[in-house]
This record gives sequence, C-alpha cells and structure tokens, in this order.
Amino acid sequence: MNYTTIQNTDIKVSKICLGTMTFGQQNTEIEAHEQLNYAVENGINFIDTAEMYSAPGRKETQGSTERFIGSWLKDQKREDLVVATKIAGPNPGLSYIRENMGFSNEAIDDALEKSLKRLKTDYVDLYQLHWP
Repeated sequence: MNYTTIQNTDIKVSKICLGTMTFGQQNTEIEAHEQLNYAVENGINFIDTAEMYSAPGRKETQGSTERFIGSWLKDQKREDLVVATKIAGPNPGLSYIRENMGFSNEAIDDALEKSLKRLKTDYVDLYQLHWP
C-alpha cells in the first residue's frame, strides 16, 4: 500500500480510503466489520464516514455507519487508524439528524460529540463539512 501525508499535518494516510456510506443499509454490521478487517489487512488505514450515513440518508438508518465502525474500532489499535467523519450541512430535509443544523460553533460541537459517541472513540483525525 502506498501512503501520503495530508498537507500541513503529520497525518499519514493510505492512498486508498475506505468509504463506508453503505454500512447500515446495504451492508450489515457483520459485513461492515468484514470489509473493515479486509481493508486493514491490505494496508488501508484511512476510513471515511459521516454523521448522516448510511446512504441514502434516512431517519431509520442515520448514524448506523458510525455505530458499526465504533463497534469494530473498540477492538482495534486506534492509533494505527485515521478516522474521518463529517457534519451534515443545513438541509431542512435532514432535520432528523440534529435540532441545530448548520455550521455554527454550537452545531459543530454537538455533531462532533454525537459522532464520537457513535464511533466509541475520544477523537477523530479529520473532521469535514458535508454537503447540505
């Protein structure tokens, strides 16, 4: 596996990132764990998720992807992995995610805290703004 460092950081990531938006809707938790294990066994250390996943976004499955990663992550060497997640944008159609939608400091703090709980970790390596 080839790796690169994210510019202006010391975060070293595999050039292939595992996208996880299907975990919780198209993939079961067992399948998600199998895919995560396969990725890590093949040198992938970069895992991407979002608070709104699984996709397509639905109230019934919102947060499933982060929960599935969290149930897997607790048995991993966290320091060897780069976990990226995203805050959902201010879209009225996604109001089931949080009361305070948007990118205010309060909204970001709330969204990040909820993601950390679902991921069962005390930090994420990369936090991004997602499409509205």
